[in-house]
Amino acid sequence: MSGHSHWAGIKQRKGVNDAKRAKVFTVLAKPIVIAAQAGGGNPDTNFQLRAAIDKALAYNMPKANIDRAVKRGSGEMKGEKMEEVVYEAKGPGNVMMLIKATTDKKNRTLGEVKTALTKNGGKFGEAGSSMWNFDPVGAIIIETDGKNIEELEMAAIEAGAKDMKTEEGAFVIFTEPTELQAVQDKLKASGLKIAEANLSYLPKSTIEIDATTREAYDKLLEVLDELDDVDEIFDNL
Repeated sequence: MSGHSHWAGIKQRKGVNDAKRAKVFTVLAKPIVIAAQAGGGNPDTNFQLRAAIDKALAYNMPKANIDRAVKRGSGEMKGEKMEEVVYEAKGPGNVMMLIKATTDKKNRTLGEVKTALTKNGGKFGEAGSSMWNFDPVGAIIIETDGKNIEELEMAAIEAGAKDMKTEEGAFVIFTEPTELQAVQDKLKASGLKIAEANLSYLPKSTIEIDATTREAYDKLLEVLDELDDVDEIFDNL
């Protein structure tokens, strides 16, 4: 997650124009569909669905769009089944990458990701080639605007956080995957507003790259980020 904050990328695109807003809404709808497929269309009993809806509402996604995504996932509306996939890759400078995507056409998405990597100094990896260096975690994001970081750190510790860091205007709290909901509930009870909560990947070891390599890597991130099916990118920078 360090090195590239997809959350920050989406936030920067928020509200710029209708075409880009529509793309952001498409990105936000996919986890709603996935959550409804897995646990049903009732957000009161489906934590992942509730989290996905809350995230969409935070970006002013229209309720009609949210309702359509829920109905598609729960089977009330026709549509191809959505699947989550995680591709392993290496970027310029041998940066280890996990590319998380949601798709209704796996062959199409695989081809697009491979092409983006090949044309921009990256390399598609076999299963296990990068995943070994990442731990699955829960990630809770709180916007830092006007907030005391030390107070956020104390609240995170009291709620049972595994780790935490500050990046690009956000305070990120990491939890054990199974503790994500419990920690989030405790943070909400303490009065904190959650901007986003989802499952993530944290690198076990990190690397540094020079400025020229970083420029090439950032270009690869931009190209991957433009792919409709790509949701998040995690790396070990």
